[in-house]
Amino acid sequence: MERENCWSLAEHCGHRRPDAMQRLLRSACWDADAVRDDLRDLVMEGHPDGVLTVDETGFLK
Repeated sequence: MERENCWSLAEHCGHRRPDAMQRLLRSACWDADAVRDDLRDLVMEGHPDGVLTVDETGFLK
């Protein structure tokens, strides 16, 4: 996907409208420590096609 926003993410997931994606991003409760731990575990398991990219700006580099 060239640009990620609620519309393009929703379409990529097979939704016709971005409402569910917006609701998830706006009102979901996240446990930052649990997400970090899950991501660490996933990365430590490894995957032959896996790539981890961290970009705080959201713009292509």
